[in-house]
Formats: sequence, C-alpha cells, structure tokens
Amino acid sequence: MSGTDIENAVLAAAGAIVRDFGSHETAAYFSGFAEDASFLFYTVAARLDSRAAYEALWAQWEKESGFRVHGCQSTNQLVTVRGEIAIFTHDVETRVEMEGAHHTLLERESIVFERRHERWLAVHEHLSPKP
Repeated sequence: MSGTDIENAVLAAAGAIVRDFGSHETAAYFSGFAEDASFLFYTVAARLDSRAAYEALWAQWEKESGFRVHGCQSTNQLVTVRGEIAIFTHDVETRVEMEGAHHTLLERESIVFERRHERWLAVHEHLSPKP
C-alpha cells in the first residue's frame, strides 16, 4: 500500500468517525475506535482508558443532560503516517445540545490510528479547545 493509499484510508476512517459523531450515530461512531482506545478530553477530569468507559460517559451525558450532537465539521486536516500508526489532526466545529441549550464548540483534535487486521482503527483521541 502506497503512502497516498494509506493517507486516503486514514482520511476515510477519520471521515466516518466525524460523520457518525456529527449525526449522533452512536453505535457507528464508537465502532471506529478500538476497544482499548484511550481518550483525553479537556471537559473531563480523568483520562478514559477504554472505549467502554467513553460509551458509559456518553450514555450518562445523554441521560442526565440531554446531550445530543447536531453536526460536526472538520477542517485543516493532516495525516502523518508512521508505519502501522497514523496521526490525524484537524480543527472541528461541533454543534451540540446540553440541558436544552445549543452550543457551538471550536476545538482541535488529534486521533491516533493503528492498522489492525487490515483496518485503521482509532486507538487514542485528544481534544482541546481551539485557541
């Protein structure tokens, strides 16, 4: 697989995650992450050490705060490939609803992908506010 093919495959995997997140397609969104993925969110005090931990937090947000994603736009995308690992960085503008109020979040994100069984899966996500 050429470098361009790898970059395109990672962009497709990242695009699916962004699309499914933005459509609040929870099952499809989480399927883009490995079970042992980790997550660092500036809005959450602790690191999440598994996809299951993030799924539980997401469900808690939905139940307690009426959390809903209404859209997500990705710009300024870059893929850096390091063998079986690829780092995807981008800027994101996300429209969410919490406690009945609508918010637009401007953030930047890094997602680390690893090729597992011929598929690029996200193994780490780090989200921070856009300066």
